[in-house]
Amino acid sequence: MPDEGKPIERIRARSPFLPLPRLNRSAARLPPAPPPQVAGYQNPLRTATETRSLFNEILDWMLAPLLLLWPISVTLTYVGAESIANVPFDRSLGDAVSVLAYHVKESGGQVSLQLPAPAGELLRDDGTDSVKYMVLGARSEFVAGDRDLTIPPEDETPVPHQIKYRFDRLRATEVRIAHTWVELRRDGAPAYALVQVAETLDKRTQLANEIVAGVMAPQFVLLPVAVLLVWFGLSRGLAPLSVLQAHIRARKPDDLSPIDPRAAPDEISPVVASFNELLERLTLNIHLQQRFLADAAHQMKTPLAGLRTQAELALRETDPQELKRSLRQIATATERATHLINQLLSLARAEHLATDPGGMRVIDLGNLARELMQTFVPEAIAHGLDLGFEEGERQVRVFASPVLVRELLRNLVDNAIRYTPSGGSVTVRVRRDSGAAYLEVEDTGPGIPESERSHVFDRFYRILGTNVDGSGLGLAIVREIAEQHSALLRVSFNPNSTDQACPGTLISVEFEAIIAERPTVLLEDSDDAVV
Repeated sequence: MPDEGKPIERIRARSPFLPLPRLNRSAARLPPAPPPQVAGYQNPLRTATETRSLFNEILDWMLAPLLLLWPISVTLTYVGAESIANVPFDRSLGDAVSVLAYHVKESGGQVSLQLPAPAGELLRDDGTDSVKYMVLGARSEFVAGDRDLTIPPEDETPVPHQIKYRFDRLRATEVRIAHTWVELRRDGAPAYALVQVAETLDKRTQLANEIVAGVMAPQFVLLPVAVLLVWFGLSRGLAPLSVLQAHIRARKPDDLSPIDPRAAPDEISPVVASFNELLERLTLNIHLQQRFLADAAHQMKTPLAGLRTQAELALRETDPQELKRSLRQIATATERATHLINQLLSLARAEHLATDPGGMRVIDLGNLARELMQTFVPEAIAHGLDLGFEEGERQVRVFASPVLVRELLRNLVDNAIRYTPSGGSVTVRVRRDSGAAYLEVEDTGPGIPESERSHVFDRFYRILGTNVDGSGLGLAIVREIAEQHSALLRVSFNPNSTDQACPGTLISVEFEAIIAERPTVLLEDSDDAVV
């Protein structure tokens, strides 16, 4: 029933049809579909050619870091070996500096080096490295040794008996230098003499190379062994995948039963679950196709047999009037078969779209119903019916498939027009009550008895005693679409009918209404935007 105080818009089918007001065409429209070049798009041909083995992929990611870390390990080992090699040679170099410092003497203001023969043995070349030394007095005057040695930085504070080390170059050769300061007393003020000993790095380099060779030689043996162990462990780890693959390949072509997820590792369980969902959808699609083929084959036998019989009778007729009557019957049978085929295709399309949630969007029921009613005006005029449309003030929006809802309403209106006698009325009503949206179709036909209401939505079911042509699929399509939208179907007598012989029928479809604001969307096959 329409809400009180709400405006009612009706179409009088038997009067000249006035175009209904159309919605504003300036409403926002959806942007065009993104081109294939946008992010996220994958060319299936290119993806197929670039597919790699999971085994090779994991092996690459395991071996690449291993091979990358190996030269880094060699470098770090060599640096550590050099640091280790410097320790004993620095100690020997420090001993030589200490011996020289001990023999630096000051006499009469003059600094001298009084080096005995045993001490001089510390400063001789050992056949591998060259050893140089230098002694400078308190005024940086040269006392003894090699003049080419560089002196420490000028800002260094002399600390007696403290040995310091540094790397430097002597005649383009890198050397290691140890130096210390010898305290001298002059007029009560401290003065310092510098003692340095330099040594080339050949023994140090040789020792570092020996350490690196001793450490890295086993790695040349362990690296291939590690690669083999990684390959073996990876093969063992992926063995369950091979078993699962063999199990799937061994299945019969018609075996669509789900795969036991316990047969796969935990990491593959989500993939197995998704594959089982795919098998379930595939099973459903195959079942729907088989049911459609069975229904089509069963229902098309009678019309085709009738057409063949009428055609054979027409071929035998010689009387023009009888021939014309046979052709008229053929045309009527053809029309019935066409209607049946269209209903079967509509049912198949409804079942197919049930597995495609991408077609769902926010739609305005009032706008959709108003547009569809215009297409039934010629048919209502032909049947002598009053076709009406009622809509409340508030906008009625639902989240649904516009294609399926349009098909649902088309079948309800078509069914009402077929069963309503001439002079009656058919009214479509759209209203909203709290959180529910109602799409109602009422007529003044013979009505549906309460005992038949539980069966009229079954496939190919028709109430006995009706002389109306039909396929028995219209309300079955309505039920299928309503179930897909979680909508409630109610059937009752028309409360507005006053004729006891024709109590009429009221079929109400209850959707969940959308009250919050939603983005603007477009109805398919329509130029009008639905907000």
